[in-house]
Amino acid sequence: MKISMLSLCFLLATTVVFAQRVKPDVIPATGGELTIQPIDHASLVLTAGKSTIYVDPVGGAEKYKGLAAPDLILVTDIHGDHFDAATLKAVKTAKTIIIVPQVVADKIPAEDKANVVVLKNGDKKKETGIDILAIPMYNLPEGPNTMHTKGRGNGYVLNYGKKNIYISGDTQGIPEMRSLKNIDVAFVCMNLPYTMDVPEAADAVLAFAPKIVYPYHYRGKDGFSDVSKFKSLVDAGNKKIDVRLRDWYAK
Repeated sequence: MKISMLSLCFLLATTVVFAQRVKPDVIPATGGELTIQPIDHASLVLTAGKSTIYVDPVGGAEKYKGLAAPDLILVTDIHGDHFDAATLKAVKTAKTIIIVPQVVADKIPAEDKANVVVLKNGDKKKETGIDILAIPMYNLPEGPNTMHTKGRGNGYVLNYGKKNIYISGDTQGIPEMRSLKNIDVAFVCMNLPYTMDVPEAADAVLAFAPKIVYPYHYRGKDGFSDVSKFKSLVDAGNKKIDVRLRDWYAK
């Protein structure tokens, strides 16, 4: 059987995309496995049983080629490394539920606002079988001119299959992070000058002691944060925390 040149090009392009994507992690959970697929910087895809969750999808639909369409999309903030209206439009389906803070909802074109659900800090919602809690994410010290003001964006805590999953968004080691309880999987940012440095991130993680933590969102103004140092600091403080280093910037 002959393969057309167009088909061959498609297969080659798909192979390249998959080659650039790091291998997903799989974590056992009640009701079906939790799969963690790093995409880029702040973007990741979670598969929780039958639900596929895109977190901060940006950079175009090409980054998501070969992955299941999202049942749920979470957007944390308005900045371009978290919210991209064009990518959102390209990856969502007519049934996708989109969870956003109000500032993001205000920037979504009217024709794409179907199934948009606005949560403010402290709000809870259950969608596609996933319990969602929106929590604060902000810079310290607080002030009107900080890059991330309290109440504007959302971090999220998801509950699926008796697993609690924390997604930090853009934040520092704020009290709301440090006081988290029973977190099974955490995604914690660390990049200057936008969020926090490595020692602050490690100290915050040691405070709430997730079972597994992934440093993500670690490209800053002057390059990449030292995630190996983050691991060494957390290991020195609590060897029970499983620090998993994955390449969020695979080329």
